[in-house]
Amino acid sequence: MNNQKCSTLYQKPGGRTRIIQCIYVVGFMDLFGVSMIIPLLSHHVKALGASPTVAGVVGSTYGILQLFSSTIVGSWSDVVGRRYSLLTCLLLSALGYGLLGMSSSIALFVLARIPVGLFKHSLSICRALLSDLVSEAERPLVMGHFNAASSVGFILGPVVGGYLTEHEGGFYTSSFTCAVIFLANAGLVLMLPWSETLIHRKDTNSSNSNNDTSKGCYDSNCRKSVHNGSHANSHRPVSPAETEPGSRAAPRWREVSLLQPAWRQLSSVGSKIHAVASSDMWDLFLVRLLMAIAIMLYYSNFSLAMEERFSLTPKVTGYLISYSSTLGALAGFLVGPVTQLYGNNMAALLLHSTLLTCLLIFLYAAAPSVAQVLVSSTFFAISTSIGRTCITDLELQRGGVQASGTLIGAGQSVTAVGRVLAPLLSGLAQEFSPCGPPSLGVLLALAAVGLLLVRIPKWDGRGRTKKNQNAE
Repeated sequence: MNNQKCSTLYQKPGGRTRIIQCIYVVGFMDLFGVSMIIPLLSHHVKALGASPTVAGVVGSTYGILQLFSSTIVGSWSDVVGRRYSLLTCLLLSALGYGLLGMSSSIALFVLARIPVGLFKHSLSICRALLSDLVSEAERPLVMGHFNAASSVGFILGPVVGGYLTEHEGGFYTSSFTCAVIFLANAGLVLMLPWSETLIHRKDTNSSNSNNDTSKGCYDSNCRKSVHNGSHANSHRPVSPAETEPGSRAAPRWREVSLLQPAWRQLSSVGSKIHAVASSDMWDLFLVRLLMAIAIMLYYSNFSLAMEERFSLTPKVTGYLISYSSTLGALAGFLVGPVTQLYGNNMAALLLHSTLLTCLLIFLYAAAPSVAQVLVSSTFFAISTSIGRTCITDLELQRGGVQASGTLIGAGQSVTAVGRVLAPLLSGLAQEFSPCGPPSLGVLLALAAVGLLLVRIPKWDGRGRTKKNQNAE
């Protein structure tokens, strides 16, 4: 085993802070634009003459493309860099939404969904970029703020989209507005102070890269330069000043050409995906899948269940959903303080948030009154927001930020599987009772809790399995 002492790298505070703040804006605008369109898609495709079956098939196009492209695009961002991959995703998404604004037939509608389905991964790349920019201690706080900003956009977007739809040609206006928003985001990313930004890495011992690759984990502690958001080994000597506690090194961002040979890009992407796929991260991905399905089952028939169980009107149910969504957005600001309260023990926090989520789904399924539904919805929004941040942080700890794009993309692919399975399971469960979907969600959440109880004792402080750590 070839251990080496790694130096500490970080960013110029001004450049880093500006990029982080701008990424918050990009996240807000991204979901603001998308949420203007989402509620209108089914109405538009039916207005084009699609039957319910065709509308369902067309609607699933986006999810299927996302399922297969999330990991690939995330890994590609590790190879060519965050800046170019983020710009590419934003511009091609803008193209897709622009085509959507011109869709006068089902064929053109499907064509417009293809670039969006393949390249609408801007939020994942933003999260990967944020993980590059901050230390592990800062990451939950920054990710929580980013999720909060994005959620606020998702709440406000439907309001604007609904207003535009009331006017003639409202869908087309909303689509073109969304395209303009993505173009504005691309312009903002292009103007970010990339040249002033340096990357922070923690000072620690690490094993050699061959051992790490064979384990499927990219050790985030080795000395790395971050070039435009992608990582490359830095071979220059480390000065004594850089190895002192609290010292700061100053590598620069390097332009990474998108015109490098395609086979080289594909080879690098394939190796990163293979490394993650062959790593011992199945437990985290399985917990993510179980909880994603459980949460989707909670929401799957919420409006119908409220009407059948408590005779609530759609208007009142809408207020309840908006209340829960608002709390979910605000809960992003609680992630940092709660993480500090747990002493950055993300495994324990994930276990407790998962257990709380399971309990809250049960309380909702068994609620005898609207008041109990309101209470469960209040804490459910908070627990799920914290849980999402925890699972992402543990995945990055386990795999290392050198593969953050691949890891976050793989996580999104796992969630996409949940989006495919949840409606099927919800339909089957509703055959028995309006409370069937959340009841099934309780069972899946319990399975996730049981898995965590078994696996957490086998993890070290970084969420990695102890046997792998000893083998290194």
